[in-house]
Amino acid sequence: MCGIVGLFLKDPTLEPELGRLTAAMLATMSDRGPDSAGFAVYGTGEAGQTKLTVRGTSPLSIEERAAEIEAAFPGAQTALHDTHAVISVPEQEVEALIKWLEREAPETEIVGRGARMEIFKEVGLPAQVAERFGLASMRGTHAIGHTRMATESAVTTDGAHPYSTGKDQCLVHNGSLSNHNNLRRELRREGLKFETENDTEVAAGYLTWRMREGLSLGDALKVSLDDLDGFYTFVVGTENGFGVLRDGIACKPAVMAETDRYVAFGSEYRVLADLPGIDQARIWEPEPATVYFWER
Repeated sequence: MCGIVGLFLKDPTLEPELGRLTAAMLATMSDRGPDSAGFAVYGTGEAGQTKLTVRGTSPLSIEERAAEIEAAFPGAQTALHDTHAVISVPEQEVEALIKWLEREAPETEIVGRGARMEIFKEVGLPAQVAERFGLASMRGTHAIGHTRMATESAVTTDGAHPYSTGKDQCLVHNGSLSNHNNLRRELRREGLKFETENDTEVAAGYLTWRMREGLSLGDALKVSLDDLDGFYTFVVGTENGFGVLRDGIACKPAVMAETDRYVAFGSEYRVLADLPGIDQARIWEPEPATVYFWER
């Protein structure tokens, strides 16, 4: 089942509305995924700084952890969001912070890292998850989100999307990969690390690996059609881009809308129905095995 939403803004004047629009889209997908939800927002960045989104076991635990990080890294800036914190540090301190977390706080998970990307996800109804993290007040250029119905695994935050295995890169997925275990072993030999057994994290890792080899996101998505076996719809984000790919059969539902102000994706049309100017949008079902990609 599961539900996917995505919104890529062409018009900078819409950027203050990104979070509000995405929150409404995510809430509409509740009945496709009531167990957990997550989203990635590409907001502002600062030259020479990297953001790490980290997750604790509770709001109190992450508040305490953020205070410890500020004490250990005087240049760090922290922003608390319920069970998550966004830690901004100079690029040269990123690896030291990661090693510190592994040593001093192994229970604190790194959810994502990048110049602009922030990722939040938790168990609960999508509207409640969005409210907990304050999604409606967030601004930026693009966002992707996911609502999960856990049909083959436990309802946990580790099973929630998006997944990120590369800087400013993340992915949400509706469907199932049949060869993810073999791919995970191959990608580990290439130096990638995985935190869960979820097949979506493998798909994210695959794209990270291909892009690390020099491919663009669009080209990485194209070659993935030969290597990823299963039925799926992917919506992916990079620092400046937004992409969509369906498998060759395209059995999972998907609809897109484009105007001169934005591009939007939803698992069903009703996700798009309240977007501004939707009555003037070009609306279509993305073709199977076809890469759609936009960049600013």
